[in-house]
Amino acid sequence: MAASGEKPYRVYKGGRQKGKVPLPHREAQRRKREQEPRRQDPQRRDVRRRPQRVFSRRRAFFWSLIGVIVLLIVWALAGYLSVRSGVADANKRIETQAPGIDSVLSPTGGLMLSNPSNILLLGTDHSENGQAGRSTDDHSDSLMLLHTDPSKHRLVFLSLPRDLRASIPGYGTSKINAAMQLGGPKLAIKTVEGFTGLKINHVVVVDFGSFVKLIDAVGGIDVNVPENILSNRFDCPYSTATRCQQWQGWSFHKGVQHMDGHRALIYSRIRENRLNPGDSDISRGVRQQQVMQQTLTKLASVGTFFRLPFSGGDLMKPLSTDLSTNQFLQLAWVKFRAGQTLHCRLGGRDLGDGYLQPSENNIYVIQTLLGHTAPQPPNPADGPFGPGCLTGNQAFGSSSPSK
Repeated sequence: MAASGEKPYRVYKGGRQKGKVPLPHREAQRRKREQEPRRQDPQRRDVRRRPQRVFSRRRAFFWSLIGVIVLLIVWALAGYLSVRSGVADANKRIETQAPGIDSVLSPTGGLMLSNPSNILLLGTDHSENGQAGRSTDDHSDSLMLLHTDPSKHRLVFLSLPRDLRASIPGYGTSKINAAMQLGGPKLAIKTVEGFTGLKINHVVVVDFGSFVKLIDAVGGIDVNVPENILSNRFDCPYSTATRCQQWQGWSFHKGVQHMDGHRALIYSRIRENRLNPGDSDISRGVRQQQVMQQTLTKLASVGTFFRLPFSGGDLMKPLSTDLSTNQFLQLAWVKFRAGQTLHCRLGGRDLGDGYLQPSENNIYVIQTLLGHTAPQPPNPADGPFGPGCLTGNQAFGSSSPSK
């Protein structure tokens, strides 16, 4: 019996407890069991619960990083396979245009990652361009030499005006762009080597008529237009003759503009700027060189890498080249690593006969390309087609040949 006034149960403020009522004799038995030494039962095993794993931000970051790395590897492999297929087709095209092209190219002596190289870029715009009499014209509308210098992290673009008077092996003296018409890429390589004294290691022939798909595939390009342009009437965007008669022509405003493939192609095909009487066919070559350079820059960008699995093959369709897939990847890395970009051009004097007589200062420009002299801008005394070098976007500013 409980003492007088003592209740046979406990009252807890938190509410009723689960289990048996803690009567006095039960409490005594519990204390007795706690005081007795614990018997060791060999057959009895203590059950230990596994501690619950605590969420770790470090562990989550680690596995997330592993997932991203695996995804990038798979993405890069898919892009590589896509590009390799396109490059194989581009290699077949150059062999069709110039069988045995390797016989006129000079080896670099090692990887492009560590050895300087000269890549001749030949731009053609002769097929299906809507201009009468041009469908069978294989003149190189744009000639440019890309010099890579990995040891100095420098790239040099050397533009050659297509009206420069040059000696074409086996054909005498003519405009330098005629070599492509007379003997294809192989004769163009020999002519440029003889004119500049530089060994050509690789060649890339760019078909401007197919450039639309390539530029669209890389998401468009940014072009620094040096002046306001209003072209003559060509490639009318309207379907009716009446509207084409009322149409004034293609217009481009001065400054940096983002262009899709069709807009960039129109820009490169402008042969007359009605706002500038001094604009000439040389200016058209400069515009084509802008499009080619900006496209090369976009090809080496990070954004293009993420598009490769879907558009790697399309990127190669406008190109015919001897460059392999690995060499393209090396070139992209050299371009990505370049800390300085020079834009140089050879020049000459306009004699009024459709030719440009080469300037004596061309030798200085070639020495600049090789890194033997410091770059200097064109000398105004040399005229609008004088040689010189500029850095960055200055190459297509007020000192461009279109002025």
